[in-house]
Amino acid sequence: MNQKTQRLSFIRKIIRSEFISSQEELIARLEECGVKITQSTLSRDLKFMHVAKVPHKEKGYIYVLPNNNRNDHSISTNITDNITDIAFSGNLCVITTKPGYASAISVPIDNKGIAEILGTIAGDNTILLVLREGFDMTNLMNQLYMLFPSIRSL
Repeated sequence: MNQKTQRLSFIRKIIRSEFISSQEELIARLEECGVKITQSTLSRDLKFMHVAKVPHKEKGYIYVLPNNNRNDHSISTNITDNITDIAFSGNLCVITTKPGYASAISVPIDNKGIAEILGTIAGDNTILLVLREGFDMTNLMNQLYMLFPSIRSL
């Protein structure tokens, strides 16, 4: 196994097993595992692995891997306070958030793997969900309610 492959394996293992909130914390954990890495290399590795940060109720924000199977309880319960609107037009759904929250809110939606969603695009305060033709609105909304219970009041 080459050095990069081994390093990426350690990063995956740490992110899956711990709530890591900063690159400095991840570098320290990697060094404990015998992996020497610079911040710039780690940054490139995280980008290569499509690692994202999502809100967490105790740690602020934590790193997650795409399609991470962590239980939904790791999503901060106050994240839904940052969703301001949900609107539909044909097979498009637009979720509006407070500024800066769209990307963090889109990660758990992507990781949930909702069958009705073809893909998501997140900006600063807007998430666009492209939905499959003939999507089941009830199932879609139930899946979103499971992720973000307080959106029922929107």
